[in-house]
Amino acid sequence: MHDIKLIREEPAQFDAGLAKRSLEAQSGRLIDLDKKVREAKTRQQEAETERNTLSKQIGRAKAQGDEDEFNRLRGEVDRLKTVLEEASEEARHFGEALNQHLAALPNLPEDGVPQGADEADNAEVRRWGEPKSYDFKPRDHVDLGEGLGQMDFEKAAELSGSRFVALKGPLARLERALAQFMLDVHTTQHNYTEVSPPFLVRDEAMFGTGQLPKFAEDLFRTTDDRWLIPTAEVPLTNLARDTIHDETALPMRMTAFTPCFRAEAGSAGRDTRGMIRMHQFQKVEMVSIVAPEESEAELDRMTGCAEKILQLLDLPYRVMLLCTGDMGFSAKRTYDLEVWLPSQDTYREISSCSNCGDFQARRMNARYRKEGEKRPAFLHTLNGSGVAVGRAMLAVMENHQNEDGSITIPEALRPYMGGLEMIEA
Repeated sequence: MHDIKLIREEPAQFDAGLAKRSLEAQSGRLIDLDKKVREAKTRQQEAETERNTLSKQIGRAKAQGDEDEFNRLRGEVDRLKTVLEEASEEARHFGEALNQHLAALPNLPEDGVPQGADEADNAEVRRWGEPKSYDFKPRDHVDLGEGLGQMDFEKAAELSGSRFVALKGPLARLERALAQFMLDVHTTQHNYTEVSPPFLVRDEAMFGTGQLPKFAEDLFRTTDDRWLIPTAEVPLTNLARDTIHDETALPMRMTAFTPCFRAEAGSAGRDTRGMIRMHQFQKVEMVSIVAPEESEAELDRMTGCAEKILQLLDLPYRVMLLCTGDMGFSAKRTYDLEVWLPSQDTYREISSCSNCGDFQARRMNARYRKEGEKRPAFLHTLNGSGVAVGRAMLAVMENHQNEDGSITIPEALRPYMGGLEMIEA
């Protein structure tokens, strides 16, 4: 959510930020709605002041027995009642229009974010690890999983339709092991607090992190009007909502392992094979809630935490700074980690780490009070995948596959697999 005061003060700068997102100027319409809201509120306040004054005069006229003056003043009060009702309705009407307009606009990109239309315009920041050379043609994770007899898309489709999978045996354990490994690293090495949050949330929570109202079609909704979370970012970030936090409580760093549910409404025909793009998947999420001056450094820290997971799993990856056209709705700067997939001979996204500034905090009314200051300020929120468990699993399978179709388990995961070193048919 944007600050209308800042838009009034710097309309050209606001419109320039929207232009980087390939959006038309909006400041004129927003300032006009805001003006109407403030004018209606001014009329309302003036009418209330006048009514209070008249109420005192009515009391005096009644005490003095001046019936004519009493009736005249009562007539003025009735007129002001109509003025108050009209002004209140105008303020409500234009206020709702203003908030709806503001809620539909994405966050403005930070200086230094490359301008572009899509992922082709993202900027590579760095790489880690060298893709492995194979003496055989590497298989994709579907062939590997089905060859092991431990990955079943056909039966899952009979149960639930497309974009679902059933994992069995050691592969099911590998998925669980990855999640436990990630949580342990983030809580013991990266100072995140583990949280087990709700998987169903109300409209307000989805609005707070920016999924609503714009992306309703990408979400799953229950019959009692709750939403299945698309990511643990939603409940974790909303734990800070409607609260004024003490500065000494910052930074707040949380991590959670949850199922995630996405309708993938806009991805028809994309990644239809395998586990790249599922309706249900599991992810370890990181959320940081910090003071404004700390958020840029926190984004670098969070990205490094996600990188550490891939390094420990010996998975080659690259870090990409997303351009304005590829960045999420609530983000002002985003780094994607893309892991190497031998079967596709390319890098694919496995983590996305974003600084949202105060954009989500304004929608959630999440604030903090700085020591020595009376007026609370909005917090800054950040979120990142730490990382997507399903994609980490398929990356492990493909990068650590053997010619016979078996999978060598990375050393970091072996304690979580009961000492198992190899997954075989």
